[in-house]
Amino acid sequence: MQLARAAGLVAAAALGGCAFLHSAGLLPPSGGPDRLALSPATFRELPGWPADHSAEAAAAFARSCARLALAPPDQTLGGEGEAARLGGQAGQWSAVCAAARALPPGDDAAARQFWEAGFQPYAVSNNGQARGLFTGYYEPEVAGSREKTAPDQSPLLARPPDLVQLDLGDFFDDLKGRRTAGRVQDGHLVPYYDRAQIEQGALSGRHLELLYVNDPVDLFFLQIQGAGRVDLPGGGVARVGYAGQNGRPYVPIGKLLADRGEIPSGQVSEQSIRAWLAAHPAQAAATMDQNPSYVFFRELADTPPDQGPPGALGVPLTPVRSIAVDRQFIPLGAPVWIDTTEPSGTPLQRLMVAQDIGGALRGPVRTDIFFGWGATAADHAGRMQQQGTEYLLLPKAGLPP
Repeated sequence: MQLARAAGLVAAAALGGCAFLHSAGLLPPSGGPDRLALSPATFRELPGWPADHSAEAAAAFARSCARLALAPPDQTLGGEGEAARLGGQAGQWSAVCAAARALPPGDDAAARQFWEAGFQPYAVSNNGQARGLFTGYYEPEVAGSREKTAPDQSPLLARPPDLVQLDLGDFFDDLKGRRTAGRVQDGHLVPYYDRAQIEQGALSGRHLELLYVNDPVDLFFLQIQGAGRVDLPGGGVARVGYAGQNGRPYVPIGKLLADRGEIPSGQVSEQSIRAWLAAHPAQAAATMDQNPSYVFFRELADTPPDQGPPGALGVPLTPVRSIAVDRQFIPLGAPVWIDTTEPSGTPLQRLMVAQDIGGALRGPVRTDIFFGWGATAADHAGRMQQQGTEYLLLPKAGLPP
């Protein structure tokens, strides 16, 4: 993403302009009212804290700081209660960001001192429940072309001009953090076309085709992830990122298949869903259409190949250092200590940074970890459905700006 004027850029992030709709959606959001609670902790209480390469997290945090420095001090970043009071505005991070800029690169000892001097950790819970769900997402790599070369290719569409996205919190205080989309018809906002309607040609003739993807299942999962790399004939690669969503609710087809007994409920993953779709080609399109959500894209022409795509904060995502959160509870840009396990059961304890949001993320302890790109990242992200806890790091009160 090219740098934009500060207010517009971070405001767009607040509205989810760069947000991912990723594999968190393979599981439904938890039910019941969510409420953030923070309990002060010490760095000694963070499981595995001394062993983390915290300079890596400091580098990811510094990238957030560079973007926050462009924003007005009162720009809202999200958060609820104490999280909003201590870290919900861009200006509240100026002191720790200045200290981050002075850190020597790769120096874990200096980074650890920086974190411990400038931040207060808080154990995060949701209505008294400290454990939550940790999933994963990644940047897919799929085969495609700029021109349609085969009849069964699927178009990757740009955002339609008539798509209107709304932050419902601008109209109703009790809907803070909730968004929808639609189109204007006869002076009224009506729901936008759903996946089935779009697949059947509702947007045909509008010249929205950016690229063509060889496999419709690849396109379906690229939409879930919200960004990707399209391998072009001749060796070129086109990077694409999220540009909008049709406002329809995300319906996880993995859960639908599990409810029908097609996939054991404990084995739902991207891999198992792909395997079922491949084994049932006659039912694949209709099954994918049961998810009415549809994502539109833009081309990321200036994104270096060794960097992740931009998240909601507008900075490149760092593998296993960037996370997506529900910004209603966790401010964008905030460091978060993660204590969970990898799909193999290996402990995953490290400091990450909230640099993205996700349409399927609901609640304070509901986190999606960005695993990067390539086959290994896809495997980790697709299987990641682990329980764990987290600690939110907020700037210590009274630090000079």
